[in-house]
Amino acid sequence: MGIRKIIIAEDEYYHFYNRGNSKQAIFLDSKDYDRFIKLLFICNSRKNVSFRVDIVEKGIDVWDFNREDPLVSICSWVLMPNHFHLYIKALSNNGPALFMLKIGTAYAKYFNAKYNRTGSLFEGKFKSVHVENDMQARYLFSYIHLNPVKIIQPTWKEEGIKDKKAAIKFVENYRYSSFKDWAGSERKESLILNKQELYNILPTNFSPRDDVFHWLAEGSTSKAYGEDNET
Repeated sequence: MGIRKIIIAEDEYYHFYNRGNSKQAIFLDSKDYDRFIKLLFICNSRKNVSFRVDIVEKGIDVWDFNREDPLVSICSWVLMPNHFHLYIKALSNNGPALFMLKIGTAYAKYFNAKYNRTGSLFEGKFKSVHVENDMQARYLFSYIHLNPVKIIQPTWKEEGIKDKKAAIKFVENYRYSSFKDWAGSERKESLILNKQELYNILPTNFSPRDDVFHWLAEGSTSKAYGEDNET
């Protein structure tokens, strides 16, 4: 995954996303999802970290690893079968690009070795959108966490929710996003997030769960945030 030449400003918020080359799946089993999730944590550091040398061979629990000097603050995230979305705050001008390079390179190396493949795993360079105002910030939070609904109701944004109860249950139980962490579940993956960064820019009445399911009922995240960001 190459470094995309975009202007990144310190202390600004961004939506980063990418998908598999030719829209191929990039997560084929639960271990693939788990590896990427762990990379979200350990790659968020200016330290050069080898998953095999620094984690596996030393017998260290990933979540106990002392990362030091993070590159970004991650506000929310979701992994889908062939793509991912990240909502981040830049802690320096070059932090996000370096983070994306590290995580993309590390995961592609893991994936290619596991499945005995060569070539690019991701479809070109990562894509990004600058979050320019509070309303967009709020939309993006829901947009990311509602992505999994497409797995069980692929056309919900165009045709509306056919089974709201099933959609809510699916989002609440989906392991591969930060929704559980925002909804109050106690799990190690919550260490990926810096929640305060999002509370700093959203209204005081912001309620994570209520906001997400409000937009589910409205069926309007795609209209509010823009279909161009669909992957």
